[in-house]
Amino acid sequence: MKLAIAQINTTIGDLTGNIRRILDAAEKVRNANLIVFPEMTVPGYPPRDMLYDASFVEAVQAATLDLALQAKALPPLLVGSFAPSGERHYQHPSLHNIVYLMKDGEMQIAQVKQLLPVYDVFYEPRWFVPGKKTLPPIEIAGEKIGVLVCEDMWDEEYQVHPGVDLKAMGAEMLVCMSASPYRKGGGEGRQYHAKRQGLPLVFVNLVGATDELIFDGGSFVLDGEKLRMFEEEVRAVELEGKERGKKKEDDGEEELFRALTLGVRDFARKNGMKQAFIGLSGGIDSSVAAVIAVEALGQENVTGVAIPSRFTDERSTESAKELARNLGIKFEQVSLEKMHAATEQALGAERSGGISGENIQARLRMILLMSYVNSGGGFLINTSNKTELTLGYSTLYGDMAGAISPLGDVTKVEVYALAKWINVERDIISPYVMTRMPTAELRAGQVDPFDYDAVSPQAEAMVLADESNAMMRASEHKRWQMGVVLKVSERAFGRGRMMPITRK
Repeated sequence: MKLAIAQINTTIGDLTGNIRRILDAAEKVRNANLIVFPEMTVPGYPPRDMLYDASFVEAVQAATLDLALQAKALPPLLVGSFAPSGERHYQHPSLHNIVYLMKDGEMQIAQVKQLLPVYDVFYEPRWFVPGKKTLPPIEIAGEKIGVLVCEDMWDEEYQVHPGVDLKAMGAEMLVCMSASPYRKGGGEGRQYHAKRQGLPLVFVNLVGATDELIFDGGSFVLDGEKLRMFEEEVRAVELEGKERGKKKEDDGEEELFRALTLGVRDFARKNGMKQAFIGLSGGIDSSVAAVIAVEALGQENVTGVAIPSRFTDERSTESAKELARNLGIKFEQVSLEKMHAATEQALGAERSGGISGENIQARLRMILLMSYVNSGGGFLINTSNKTELTLGYSTLYGDMAGAISPLGDVTKVEVYALAKWINVERDIISPYVMTRMPTAELRAGQVDPFDYDAVSPQAEAMVLADESNAMMRASEHKRWQMGVVLKVSERAFGRGRMMPITRK
């Protein structure tokens, strides 16, 4: 049989746009026996508390029915959506996460998601109720196809659940429709659980980014073809025969870079923004963040701003200029001195010296950067890395400002690894930046008070283990006020790590 994988990039709530994307994808593979889309294709994923809005639920139902009618002349489609479960729970949407088989202008329920994740960034029981039983396989072109919905393939993890045994129900092959976010090394888990099912399996995953979540695509036929990561792709695959068309896996740094690029690109595109501004300090973090921004948005849509102070080494500013030239982006330079001196005069020596004086510089820089954003439109890119955020080595309302943080889930060690990968073919980032001691340059002779090679993995281990030390607890309130941190690890700061500020 010929099955088509439609790895598409949907937008939450864009029902008209999502249906158009589904139909356009299906038109490309009209000779397929079945076309399979990701989980929750019609509404976009994850709609979260939009599901409490009854008018949105009704609009999705109407759009799903309309799609079935518009697809009448197309091959059968497996499409993800949702519908009321028929149950009533107090102050709860009581919805089923559903896969519909659309064929000849009609639709039938092919599967209802049974396992609702409630860990990390997932809170699906807040909106959905599980299906009570596994529905039998559907029959297409003489083949019995069992349908799984994302987490249902991970049934081994649920010790109290009997599992989803479609093989026992006569399935000859399986499709798993998924909206599985990217995380480093996550592909191994998908392959493991796919192989556990004991049948030929096609895994169809969402691609694109929504807020902090990056969906990498990477759809695959078990022991067969694999679609591109981080890109939309529609491909018809023959399910018989030997393995073919398999591509070399990306290196770790390349994969991470592409994930972060997609996160920034979709944040801007789906929120209707083009122009991005970034503070270029001549440091490693702002340099790597700028390269990601240019790859995501194009050089014409990025402006780098250097704001040297009385403590800034001239080589830092020159490195920022060099980076801007290498990237072909607009570059502005504004001295901090006038604002710094005026603030010192206004506040007096007691409140403008020591740590307070250092923080003042960081906050004045953000005033300047936000003035560019407000006058030019667009958004500010934050350049903090995960190690700094973990340790609280950052200034609230200063260098923590920004709408999106591409490096907020990337450790300092990983930032340097990305920089080395970026510089493989030529020195886009200055050798001075690559080799200098990390410094915020907020006082004479300052360098960061950490051995990052040792501290970064230690700090990361605590985050991944949901542990905290006194330094982390003292800075919890800062992290609550961060912009969107793109998630690329098992545990990122944001929705998946809900630590209280007030605690012992």
